[in-house]
Amino acid sequence: MTGRPKDDHGSDDSIDAQDAAVIWWVRRDAGRLSAAESAAFEAWLADPANAAAFDEICALCGDVRALKRRHVTAPAPSPRRRRLAVAAALAASLAAMASFDDLRLLWSADFRTATGETLVVGLPDGSKVQLGAKSALAVNYAAGKRELTLLEGEAFFDVATDAARPFVVAAAGGTVTALGTAFDIALEETGARVTVAEHKVSVASRGERTLVEEGRQSGFGPVAPTSAPVAVAVQDATAWRRGKLIFVDRPLGEVVDILARYHRGYVLIPSAAVRKLRVTGVFDAADPIGALRAIESSLDLDAIHLGDYLVVLRG
Repeated sequence: MTGRPKDDHGSDDSIDAQDAAVIWWVRRDAGRLSAAESAAFEAWLADPANAAAFDEICALCGDVRALKRRHVTAPAPSPRRRRLAVAAALAASLAAMASFDDLRLLWSADFRTATGETLVVGLPDGSKVQLGAKSALAVNYAAGKRELTLLEGEAFFDVATDAARPFVVAAAGGTVTALGTAFDIALEETGARVTVAEHKVSVASRGERTLVEEGRQSGFGPVAPTSAPVAVAVQDATAWRRGKLIFVDRPLGEVVDILARYHRGYVLIPSAAVRKLRVTGVFDAADPIGALRAIESSLDLDAIHLGDYLVVLRG
């Protein structure tokens, strides 16, 4: 056993000590290693060059405890290694913030899905909700009302008719009321997007009410009025239900935000200009890294990959 972590293509031949050290640092910081991973890490660490590289990364990331465990003098870091270490430290910070968000949702949500997971929920009135990946939903049914809140991600609602109890979904500071319908709500960076598959819905946001009919889509948010409904291909907008992600002239930032629901790690785009680049394509929801590599190639982006855990996209 070499103990070296594998690179993005499943081979460990192209990973030097510094790259491997960054990958091991990120893996250890992201959570407890399995017994096999711990054994592999210790075997890799037995090489003095590897130990020196790992201590260097720990020093750059402020991991004093790991340095106290060893007494290896590391050489002055190169700019490239310093950049990788900073990226690794950033990944650790993101992991800590994500853990806080997970805890908040754990208390608020009645139903949740993990990264890459979907779930069909049957409600007491016969309505059904399909939760997309990394999504959360709170349900409040009572006499005279059916109220739900989409806390995170995306969901498709297939509503059972009950004239005595309106079916209302709160999201992004507004509400969507079903009018005998099936519809999709997706939370985005600036608010929510609602797509109507059957019949129509009434969207209330910022004191205004808008009717969105079958085959049309509208957006709304806490600081944005409801947009005028536009015609859309509903099958494309809800392709996630079939394991596909279809984007037509969408900003890269929005595309990456959606892919993040299927990727067990983080994708960063430091440049606002790069986030605005347009993406069109059909991708497999089960292969977010493959989708990212296809996008990198089509947009001619320069990307940094720390394993599959952290990807930084640059122009």
